[in-house]
Amino acid sequence: MTTDTEQPKSGLGRRQRARLNRGIQYAVLVVAIIVMAVVADWGSIARAFFNVDVAIAQFPGVITTALVNTIIYTALGFGFGLGLGIVLALMKMSPVAPYRWIATGYIELFRGLPALLVFIALGFGVPIAFQLRFDIYSTAMLALGLVGAAYMAETIRAGVQAVPRGQVEAARSLGMSPTRTMITVVMPQAFRIILPPLTNELILLTKDSSLIYLLGLAGDQYELAKYGRAALNEYASLTPLLIAGLCYLIITIPLSRVSNLLERKYGGGVRTKSGHGGVGA
Repeated sequence: MTTDTEQPKSGLGRRQRARLNRGIQYAVLVVAIIVMAVVADWGSIARAFFNVDVAIAQFPGVITTALVNTIIYTALGFGFGLGLGIVLALMKMSPVAPYRWIATGYIELFRGLPALLVFIALGFGVPIAFQLRFDIYSTAMLALGLVGAAYMAETIRAGVQAVPRGQVEAARSLGMSPTRTMITVVMPQAFRIILPPLTNELILLTKDSSLIYLLGLAGDQYELAKYGRAALNEYASLTPLLIAGLCYLIITIPLSRVSNLLERKYGGGVRTKSGHGGVGA
């Protein structure tokens, strides 16, 4: 058996071969970057992505309208989804079997459906089938909330189950009712555990809010994706999409940092079967 100190027939030890392989990979990467830099048509790239005049024309509307609406749509969806997710999580943990069946069916259904279909169903299907039409803010809230609730319910359930059983028993021994125990003892501790994955869910809902543009928006209802697409058609330039992408990063990067800080402060969070957001499979 060859060890790190022994010299194989090739004359190189295991660590030396590993360093050589890394050096070759770095060299290939550098060469590829140099070739791309030489071959690329930087004039066309600059006109397509970095047109200063087009970029200036996006302000202040991209901030005062598109970014603000994106935040509003996301906040509405997250608030509705969180409330519904708590109800679903409690139903899934209920000793009443029909409650568990309903919650499980809902969670499996909306985790399996693309969010796009939910937006289309609420924006077009429900008005046709039931003559019931929602305004754009209600549609965004319901579509994002219905999908987000399915994932948040599993996260919340896992957080509640992660609270030590002794905490519940101690509260019950003090004469607290099951409801009061859940509200005053279990839920506060559970939310400390699940804050990181809930923050990741908020990031995902921020990106999913871009689907609302499919339903048709008035100018003052534009979110970032719709604003960028409209400007793309107007200016025939990819610069508006770049600006819209940067605005998404203005939202998601701070939220990612908050999630990382919360994870370090409160631990690694919880893991469920959802495989969505910050909750692993």
